[in-house]
Amino acid sequence: MRPLAVLGAGSWGTAVAILLAHNGHRSLLWGRDAAQLEQIAKTRRNAAYLGTVALPAGITPCADLDSVLRQARDLFIAVPSAAFPAFVAGLRGRLRPDARLVSLTKGLELETADTLDSVVARCLGDTIEQAVVSGPTFAREVARGLPTAVTVAARPAAFAETVAGWLHGVQLRAYTSDDLLGVELGGALKNVLAIAVGIADGLGMGANARAALITRGLAELSRLYHAAGARTETLMGLSGLGDLVLTCTDDQSRNRRLGLALGRGSTLEMALDEIGQAVEGATTARSVMRLAQRYAVELPICEWVHRVLYEGVAAREAVAQLLAREPKAEAATFGL
Repeated sequence: MRPLAVLGAGSWGTAVAILLAHNGHRSLLWGRDAAQLEQIAKTRRNAAYLGTVALPAGITPCADLDSVLRQARDLFIAVPSAAFPAFVAGLRGRLRPDARLVSLTKGLELETADTLDSVVARCLGDTIEQAVVSGPTFAREVARGLPTAVTVAARPAAFAETVAGWLHGVQLRAYTSDDLLGVELGGALKNVLAIAVGIADGLGMGANARAALITRGLAELSRLYHAAGARTETLMGLSGLGDLVLTCTDDQSRNRRLGLALGRGSTLEMALDEIGQAVEGATTARSVMRLAQRYAVELPICEWVHRVLYEGVAAREAVAQLLAREPKAEAATFGL
């Protein structure tokens, strides 16, 4: 069989490579750190990200990106969102003519607030087949074979069926969607909302506040979906509500842990250093403000997260400002 390639040897990229191998597919696992890949090949573990989880025999670590691109038609991209545009642009002229891309990254382009499928089309041409995988998926649980489900959206839509077939198996159920925009937006914005919930929990505001923030965060997502032309049913699916609940409520979430640290008094720099991995919501919080302006949509929770992260507003003060907003009818805020 022609191998699949996973570009990005962090926790999520490695977990997907493990999943593909368990489903009977050969995969090439590429990362920027040649020493890390050599160690993975030697120990059959990605200890830095996944601890003692063993890599199946079907995974071949490979530090030579051009060799991977020659061998594999289908490429799963699992690099942080901040690095995604430059990485994809660097693939121009190096891909096979029939190459297809599958994004595992959740975020937006920082400078433009464009969704990542738009970045791919801009960098590699709008005829390239591409898909997005999103849903409630902590990498360690997927790597350990614990059950979950994802949504796969693609352009063209038929490619979603192909990708879902690779991922679907005993441990993972894959659903398909043709709402690429909605799947991308849900995967990006839930990270910002998870920071907000983490801040509230770090401040000790309790379970009531947590539930209220998740619900009102869902309302913000709904308004944005409506304005941008995404579908509300996508929001209520795995890439929207499912991923939002997961990321906001479990401490495996790096975004939630960042919020917890901020609520307990850490600076942004201290919290990021302690987490030691990319925290997508910290980058996306800046892009979301551009989306709010583009679509003239109120996103107050996302806005106060941005103020805490980048405008020097204290977490407790930001929460006070949020609560001080004038009351309004709940149904009118969903943009339906």
